[in-house]
Amino acid sequence: LGGKRPMDRLVCGDVGFGKTEVAMRAAFLAVQSGRQVAVLVPTTLLAEQHHQSFQDRFAGWPIVIESLSRFKTKKEQGATLERLAQGKIDIIVGTHALISDQVSFKQLGLLIIDEEHRFGVRQKDKIKRFRANVHVLALTATPIPRTLNMSMSGIRDLSIIATPPAKRLAIKTFVRRHDLEIVKEAIQRELLRGGQVYYLHNEVKDIDRVADTLATLLPSARILIAHGQMRERELEQVMSDFYHQRANVLVCTTIIETGIDIPNANTIIMDRADKLGLAQVHQLRGRVGRSHHQAYAYLMTPDSALMTKDAGKRLEAIEQAEDLGAGFVLATHDLEIRGAGELLGESQTGNMHSIGFGLYMELLDRAVASLRSGKLIDPEIDLRSGTEINLHAPALIPDDYLPDVHMRLMIYKRIANATTHDQLRELSVELIDRFGLLPEPTKLLIRQTELKITAERLGIRRIDLGENG
Repeated sequence: LGGKRPMDRLVCGDVGFGKTEVAMRAAFLAVQSGRQVAVLVPTTLLAEQHHQSFQDRFAGWPIVIESLSRFKTKKEQGATLERLAQGKIDIIVGTHALISDQVSFKQLGLLIIDEEHRFGVRQKDKIKRFRANVHVLALTATPIPRTLNMSMSGIRDLSIIATPPAKRLAIKTFVRRHDLEIVKEAIQRELLRGGQVYYLHNEVKDIDRVADTLATLLPSARILIAHGQMRERELEQVMSDFYHQRANVLVCTTIIETGIDIPNANTIIMDRADKLGLAQVHQLRGRVGRSHHQAYAYLMTPDSALMTKDAGKRLEAIEQAEDLGAGFVLATHDLEIRGAGELLGESQTGNMHSIGFGLYMELLDRAVASLRSGKLIDPEIDLRSGTEINLHAPALIPDDYLPDVHMRLMIYKRIANATTHDQLRELSVELIDRFGLLPEPTKLLIRQTELKITAERLGIRRIDLGENG
């Protein structure tokens, strides 16, 4: 926030790792500087939760905090918008209503986007255009491929919160073919230790049938149903009953993805997990394990023949990445599976054709560095072009020195990517330490690269030793 240019930072951290605390401190700094803060959230339930959290956190300070959501009447919304335009509100928490044309700020200084992966490109860009110098702080557990790509390439700043809260245990995750015996065993084990269970079934049309099946399977279970087509008050009552442990199994849709924390719920079963997105599964898995108890997530799938190839990759990634703080790892898997999308367009996913992701990121990194240093990039000139050197002698890594072809390619890549003499010296020391003294062709390869680095700095385009030396 204290930098010369407006901040555009993505904070990536798992559920309960402290992203909201970071946002609150940033908001406090902005308000103390005389600016207004907008907190954009994807759901009404989350807006009310954040509104309460911010009020509790700043209870001892003269900071005016309001919310803008469909829980407010038209009259209340109108009064809030008027006070916001006059600068009488310091922090406003709201859903998509915050980015409508009728909302105006007196002096917006900071935009906080919670659950950043739940918003579309147009929505995020729209509020960014309110002011050219608005600081933006985006919070997410699993950034979408386009956002992650922009952060990794240096277009956006990236911070990762990797330290879990004390005594938090990693959620044990199992991918299984749908089997009622497994479902029964998982629910019974949780109920026997006095816990609660989420059973996720994302089809509203037959959710009642699923609840009836579970009731037959587990007669002692107290079952409730929650989905987005219920009336608001009815849904609130169901969530309240589940929170106060008047029921111990909640059959629900993905409406629980964001909502109130229920520390006693420590098992989640997801029916047809293959139909859910990677970020979505991770977010849903984060609804359990909010206390010091061991939590379990069961991802139920049909026969592998009925699943798409990408669905299989997603489930494999989520099963492997069950460690605390795995959100960022999963986001990189998502980036590999779905592609990076368009940096300037609106597509948030999609693959780069005819170019590997590593090379694409390297070219993009060089382009961003050039633009930041004030240089103009000529698209006709290859970004990798430099000094051409021909010493008329073998400069390579011999097979008998390093037999593993993959390792050899990796070392070639590291030599080619070196930009300073110090990097090459460190690499030489590492090679000697791992594989023994350098053979003459490898020494020549490193000297040639050193010569190339120096020549490029001097603007020399070509060095040819000649056949006679």
